[in-house]
This record gives sequence, structure tokens and C-alpha cells, in this order.
Amino acid sequence: MHGTGTISSDVVSSFIMKNIDLSPKGIIERLKLQRPIYRATAAYGHFGRNEFPWEQLDLVPMFSSLS
Repeated sequence: MHGTGTISSDVVSSFIMKNIDLSPKGIIERLKLQRPIYRATAAYGHFGRNEFPWEQLDLVPMFSSLS
């Protein structure tokens, strides 16, 4: 976005589109949004807590092939 990356945005974007399911169904499945966890997310917020799927870094190794 600001030209500070070492890999072009187009390469990253293309990689994501080919390797990660960004469809509504794919997002729901990946983040396990069908399981009700309202109480847990209501207490102490829902960011920065490793117990939630959206805080996992499991996709990071996949991106190492870009460098």
C-alpha cells in the first residue's frame, strides 16, 4: 500500500486468492463461526486471546514460501 513491503501486493493478493477460501462459507468454517461462544467473547473482549480461531497464526508458515 505504501511501497514498504518486500513482496508486491499483487503477489500477496494472488497467493491469498489461490490458497485461502475467502468465500462466506470458507470464512465461517475457518473461524468456526457456527459454534456459539457468545459468553466467552463478551467477557474481556474478543481480540488478543489465543482461544479464538481468528487469533491463530496457523497460516503464517504458508506465507514463508513467498519470500
